Amino acid sequence: MKLKKTYSFALWSSIYLTVSSAIIAAALYLFFFQGKEFIALLIFIAIVFIISFFITQYRAERFIYNRIKKIYDEVSLLNDDEFNKPSSATDIDALSKSVQDYVEGKRIQIKNLTERDSFRKDFLGNVSHELKTPLFTVQGYILTLIEGAVNDKLIRDKYLGRANKGVERLVAIVKDLDMIAKLETEGLKINKEVFNIIDLVQNVFDLFEMRAKKKNITLQFDQIYEFPIFVKGDIERIEQVLINLVVNSIKYGKTNGFTTIGVESYGENKFIIKVIDDGEGIKQVHLSRLFERFYRVDQSRSREQGGSGLGLSIVKHIIEAHNETILLKSTFGVGSEFSFTLEKVK
Repeated sequence: MKLKKTYSFALWSSIYLTVSSAIIAAALYLFFFQGKEFIALLIFIAIVFIISFFITQYRAERFIYNRIKKIYDEVSLLNDDEFNKPSSATDIDALSKSVQDYVEGKRIQIKNLTERDSFRKDFLGNVSHELKTPLFTVQGYILTLIEGAVNDKLIRDKYLGRANKGVERLVAIVKDLDMIAKLETEGLKINKEVFNIIDLVQNVFDLFEMRAKKKNITLQFDQIYEFPIFVKGDIERIEQVLINLVVNSIKYGKTNGFTTIGVESYGENKFIIKVIDDGEGIKQVHLSRLFERFYRVDQSRSREQGGSGLGLSIVKHIIEAHNETILLKSTFGVGSEFSFTLEKVK
């Protein structure tokens, strides 16, 4: 007859104790205490108590441990190596700690997977929307031209120009998506070299001077830099970071405003480069998500301004690939400050 595990445990424990007691009693009587039954009884009781304590303790620990271990083995909770260590053969506390650590790790994994799934759904929806808008725009203009508007030179040129803008936006989105995919799967290869960050900032200012003038936005340094400031990084990637940040400052800056860039010491081994504007600023609720792909503070206005919606995500990836830090401070209605660190050259 198959007994319950607890009955089996009690049965074998009783057998062990009975056999041990019988052996002890026989040994005491035969070899030491014939005619001294009372003293023999007291010694017998003391010895049985001590032996019973250790047998029960050992058996209980082994029983509980083996039952728990079997459950863990069945659900593959823990690494088998954890159970092969002699020092932890019956260490319930250590086992319990291992389980707690495992459960906490799984809880974090589940949370991350849930967030990733939510992010994946948002990402697919955003990609679909970002691609759909320019595609439908281009398709609409082309269909209009096919239906006869191509014969009107004025309409043809205007519609072709608008269709071209839609195609350019599609190209920008695809390029940025391709870069994001490479950054997240292959990692970004950084070719670090020494360069003058002041010259690089000036090159970016020169590149977007005309665009800034359309809104009468001044591109400026926070002070006159009489000497070069040398940093170490991938000059092409850092230029891309500066371009994205300056373009954003112009795009969302107010007319007659400014974009200011400054370089300051940030500890012994770092410089911090700050890009400051006096634009519309960002509400606090959006700050934590601003570097997410396709995240937009104002959906309708952002799309009117153009762009892929991936610029800040790319900026974050590039800076993190340098093992540097990017920071953001913003006050709604006052302006924003994006800043990132780079390695000093001593």
